[in-house]
Amino acid sequence: MDETTLILLGTAATLGFVHTLVGVDHSLPFVVIARAQGWSLRRLLLITGACGLGHVLSSVVIGIVGIGLGVALRQVQWVEETRGGLAANLLIGFGLAYMVWGVYRGLRGKRHRHLHTHANGTQHDHDHSHLGDHLHVHEGARRGRGKALTVFALVVVFVLGPCEVLIPLLIVPAFEHSWWVVAAVVAVFAAATIGTMLGLVTLGHLGLRWRGLDSLDRYMHALAGGAIAASGLAIQLLGI
Repeated sequence: MDETTLILLGTAATLGFVHTLVGVDHSLPFVVIARAQGWSLRRLLLITGACGLGHVLSSVVIGIVGIGLGVALRQVQWVEETRGGLAANLLIGFGLAYMVWGVYRGLRGKRHRHLHTHANGTQHDHDHSHLGDHLHVHEGARRGRGKALTVFALVVVFVLGPCEVLIPLLIVPAFEHSWWVVAAVVAVFAAATIGTMLGLVTLGHLGLRWRGLDSLDRYMHALAGGAIAASGLAIQLLGI
């Protein structure tokens, strides 16, 4: 393996790690949604890994197609930047919609008391919310569809989300027709990106299991939506 290839692979590993560590959208949305929807760590890792793989491969496809068509690097990067803006807007829109729904759900979940009078004249009261005590099969089905829609939205956003830093790394070996080097660069970058995502969401998942946050559970969906929207704003305003 020559020195140029080693440099490319080392750069791919470094960029994969750094761009994932800095990009809050690569981990925060998964962590907060997992807490809000009660995902297990295993499910969280599976969904995060699938989104990370789609995130990397979509950029690889665009980069290879662009190179194959002889498109200039700046034009390929323009496509990636456009995708990045679209993904950020989708994160913001999805996050705000999820936050509004979460606030509504949190308000419905507020516990209150009811007074009951029996035929013999005795009275008693009890407290309940409108989320757990009055659920029936149709509401349960809607909740299941809502969770599936949330996962689908995350996958779509991450497939659309670009890996701008990967494209320049593919240019030299692709033009030299060193396809094994291209494959190696992609594999190293993907491993660094997905591995960092999995590590970050694991730490976040374990951190959010702290019992001191239980009082926020009623509004956890709203907080999740706010965190997702904030991730999109961070991409738009800070370029991370």
